[in-house]
Amino acid sequence: MEKTAIPTVVYAELTPNPATMKFVANRLLVPDGVNLEFLTKQQARPYSPLADDLFNFPFVKSVFITSNFITITKTDAIGWEMINLQLREYIRDFLQSNEKAVTAIPEKTAPAAGEEKTSTASVSTEPVEPSQYDEEIRKYLDEYVRPAVESDGGAIEFKSFKDGVVTLVLKGACSGCPSSTITLKQGIQTMLTTMMPDVIKEVVAEEG
Repeated sequence: MEKTAIPTVVYAELTPNPATMKFVANRLLVPDGVNLEFLTKQQARPYSPLADDLFNFPFVKSVFITSNFITITKTDAIGWEMINLQLREYIRDFLQSNEKAVTAIPEKTAPAAGEEKTSTASVSTEPVEPSQYDEEIRKYLDEYVRPAVESDGGAIEFKSFKDGVVTLVLKGACSGCPSSTITLKQGIQTMLTTMMPDVIKEVVAEEG
């Protein structure tokens, strides 16, 4: 008996990062609040058959999955006009034939006090000392930053706060984006230093 196709719509969106393209589906691919970034085929294989397959394309450099979209970062060897349609149709066909794009979620290192448990395929194992301000910083990031960043095909995660400095992790379209430094300093840093003027002095970032 032939398997019934799952009705699926996928469309592509440009992002501020010229090396990335966002492919949006009409259904959730992972639970809300979870984001996964795969930098190699081997990294993807235990968790996402779709990401594993996408690395078969020689121009795919990384795959980021969150909410209802996938952000693909390509190499400089080819332009999006040559591969956009091919990738969109491949993702759509996969989702029509498979209920899940992600079959397992990797465990994250133990969250700090007050932190919601999210997951990623590339998590730093360096211990992070929690602070009394972590929960408040996360609240502002979730409320004011996360929606805009996700609309651009990326994610910015809170990593730590120490000596007035907030460290964030850039993923998806934000990673390696030429405009991310401007967004970080003029947008996120300005917002957080305004909200918590006696606490936060600077915001820095590292790529996931």
